Amino acid sequence: MAETLLDIAMMHSDTLIARAKQGDQNAQGKLVQLWYKRIYNFSYKFFMDHDLAMEVSQKTFISMCRSLAGLQDIARFKSWLYKIAVNYCREEARKKKGSRSLSFDVVWNREAEDSPAWESSSQRYANPESQFRQSELSDILQQALCELSDEQREVVIMKEYEGLKFREIAEVLNISENTVKSRMYYGLDGLKKILERKNITKDTIGYEL
Repeated sequence: MAETLLDIAMMHSDTLIARAKQGDQNAQGKLVQLWYKRIYNFSYKFFMDHDLAMEVSQKTFISMCRSLAGLQDIARFKSWLYKIAVNYCREEARKKKGSRSLSFDVVWNREAEDSPAWESSSQRYANPESQFRQSELSDILQQALCELSDEQREVVIMKEYEGLKFREIAEVLNISENTVKSRMYYGLDGLKKILERKNITKDTIGYEL
């Protein structure tokens, strides 16, 4: 996939980060512009709630501006920023425990090898009946993902939707890559088992789980 101008800007933002570290408010503002959508999207996928995503995003960038001077390695800015966002997501999740849900259908990267076939099916919106069935399935998948532990859900979102590498996720969560891979494996395996308990199989939705 061709790189977007935003991708290019992010990859060449070391100078911008360095200026922001020195207290350049204009540079800090540009960093917010570059990264706001990514952090908001991550937070929104975590909660499926606009207000909470806005809250986390605002807190994340306020914290970024206050703490950036202490960032030792500019190359680790991405994982450092996601770590701040994850911590605020966890904080809000503790406050809202049991009252929020996460939609599974927006988490999967449809280009991923193990992405569910229904996500990219050309028949997905073929008619009102299929739309209704898709809505029902989305609700079931949403409930299934919410049954995972917070730790597994974090990894699934960062890997399958945000596209972070295992190494980057390990830096964000301050755990080993093997632990990240383990949480990913058990998260996806847990989803499969939860769906099977709900009688969601390849016979009912048309793809192999």
